[in-house]
Amino acid sequence: MKLAYWMYAGPAHIGTLRVASSFKNVHAIMHAPLGDDYFNVMRSMLERERDFTPVTASIVDRHVLARGSQEKVVENILRKDQQEKPDLILLTPTCTSSILQEDLQNFVERATSTTHSDILLADVNHYRVNEFQAADRTLEQIIAFYLEKGAAEAEQTKKPSANILGIFTLGFHHQHDCREIYRILKDLGIQINQIVPEGSLVTNLKNLTRAWFNIVPYREIGLMAAEYLQKHYQMPYIDRTPMGLVETASWIRQIRTFVKGIESLDFEKYIDQQTRFVSQAAWFSRSIDCQNLTGKKALVFGDATHAAAMTKILVREMGIHVCCAGTYCQQDADWFREQVQGFCDQVLITEDHTQVGNMIANIEPAAIFGTQMERHVGKRLDIPCGVISAPIHIQNFPLSYRPFLGYEGTNQIADLVYNSFTLGMEDHLLEIFGGHDVKTVITKNLSTDQDLVWTSSAQNELQKIPGFVRNRIKRNTEKFARSQKIQQITVEVMYAAKEAATA
Repeated sequence: MKLAYWMYAGPAHIGTLRVASSFKNVHAIMHAPLGDDYFNVMRSMLERERDFTPVTASIVDRHVLARGSQEKVVENILRKDQQEKPDLILLTPTCTSSILQEDLQNFVERATSTTHSDILLADVNHYRVNEFQAADRTLEQIIAFYLEKGAAEAEQTKKPSANILGIFTLGFHHQHDCREIYRILKDLGIQINQIVPEGSLVTNLKNLTRAWFNIVPYREIGLMAAEYLQKHYQMPYIDRTPMGLVETASWIRQIRTFVKGIESLDFEKYIDQQTRFVSQAAWFSRSIDCQNLTGKKALVFGDATHAAAMTKILVREMGIHVCCAGTYCQQDADWFREQVQGFCDQVLITEDHTQVGNMIANIEPAAIFGTQMERHVGKRLDIPCGVISAPIHIQNFPLSYRPFLGYEGTNQIADLVYNSFTLGMEDHLLEIFGGHDVKTVITKNLSTDQDLVWTSSAQNELQKIPGFVRNRIKRNTEKFARSQKIQQITVEVMYAAKEAATA
């Protein structure tokens, strides 16, 4: 456990609750103190759904601490079994309640004898794993439980079919990505067997093995379940993310290897048609607008899946120079380094947002592609940022169709990249033609050293500089002044800083 101002990945119990809440007719009971029971508020605030199964909190209070939790936990399980009649009740502690070291498995076994629902204790070490790792393990645990409990369907579907593993609640554009994958598979003549866990029933998990193969769009969740199905039921899987033109084409070609011998459309012709007529990204990459971005510096940071894919898109498809690519998924550090090798100058693996902020301040890229935290850093430094990864925000649940995967996703990404680089270029026009609060916005103090003093003549000279580069010149001047141990910045110091930068 750690006290943190910002966390890229939440605590383990959030991952478990996201999986449980994604299934239909599954109820999660969280054994936790007051303060840990914010999941229902978070989901109802962010996810635009008409209904969902809320999580029940079995509160650890002073009475529980005095006489133990068994009576209260078992009582909550029995009450929810009678009221909700769920197919599965999933019990999970939090890292806080885990300190009590109670035998929750014993509570589950006691309650199982008198309930109609299946009961599982989340098999997660809440001290050692984060939100994504816990979600991945919980999904595998539930799938394994129901496949081992009942006889798995051995007969494959007559037509090619696939399971999509890892689409779940509070995911970054998951619902839109799922629709795009569904569209492509339908075009290819491949049926969707099941989408797990979002909107599925645990009683139908026995049918997972009827599919010809599994699709794992995101490495963060679904990979452990796919590996389990491959090991025990010899089901192949695709863990490539169809993000960007090149990766989407490779993803489709990999699907073709799983449906050999089946008469269907020409896969290469389909790729060509989608690239030329559905996606506008190929045309845009050859346009003068995109060519003007060639060689510009960018920094990419996010979860392993999106950060790696975005790095490749920027370099390979748009000619943009990625000076740093990073991820907060430390468990996937080796995979991430392998994916971005040769596509960036340096790699940053960290969960510390201050390290990312310092890297941005040192590199001063023309644009950032990261999480909401990098967006805040970019706003402070006047560097535009396009959000490409969780942690999620209300902005990541638009009512309009905005996938990041597939061919429609390439259009969304092209817009995001272009708008991110050009955002703020019009500030100097607002200053010229006038506008409300223009001076306040453009001249806000972003100094990193409050000891430096700007003379009035230097400030007037600074105001003559176009707004879209003013703060960068201000930071460079202050950096030069500190290196020369100058306390007062004059017009002469500004020109000296300019000469030093161009030398």
